[in-house]
Amino acid sequence: MTLRRSHGGRTAKAVLLLHGYTHGPRQVERLAGLFYERGCNVYAPAAPGHGTPDATHRGFTSRELLRYAGDALDVTATLGDEVGVVGVSAGAALATWLGASRGDTVARLLLITPLFAPRRRVPWPLTTLYGLRLLPDHVDARGYSFTAVAQYLRVAANLPKRPAVGALRRVAVVTSPGDTVIDAVRAVAVPRRLAEAAGAAFTHHMLPEGEDHAHNVIGAHAEALDELYADLYDA
Repeated sequence: MTLRRSHGGRTAKAVLLLHGYTHGPRQVERLAGLFYERGCNVYAPAAPGHGTPDATHRGFTSRELLRYAGDALDVTATLGDEVGVVGVSAGAALATWLGASRGDTVARLLLITPLFAPRRRVPWPLTTLYGLRLLPDHVDARGYSFTAVAQYLRVAANLPKRPAVGALRRVAVVTSPGDTVIDAVRAVAVPRRLAEAAGAAFTHHMLPEGEDHAHNVIGAHAEALDELYADLYDA
């Protein structure tokens, strides 16, 4: 499944939406509609191994993820004069890679509960071994495949040391106080460093305490937050 919202021609702004691990474009469908209402063309493709009822979410590689993200950005760049990327969780790691490696194209980044490392630290040799499929896969209680998640973590661990600069002028990050999945410190530190290196504005928004916000803070169950996300993107 690929989600597109088009005004029938090139617009002033185009937005690429990258969904999270085990999800598909439907995760960002409501937000896509909001960006469309604000005059943007929107493109939200399914990641390799995602977006179909029988997806196993574990057969892809980090190289395939990077190819998917790069190809998706190429499509989005044909849709608008200013190009931005919104990434959710593991999709935010790909969005950050685009902002760092394609900063001459990406003008805005919005990263929602970005996964650069898990909250419970995993020794890097294990991440490498799972990522290279040298250890048998393990699936945790959330249904997360260690092998699959390791592909995203490999992307996050290999972000360009010196980002491409030129277009990037805004980076916004959203984290949740109830998030038990991601390393909250790195979720902010990694994009902050990117923004500083690119000379871009940086904003970190922490969702309110006590409102049952966990890791998955986008979709039909969290539609009240969509306006916030669009505002953080637009600024």
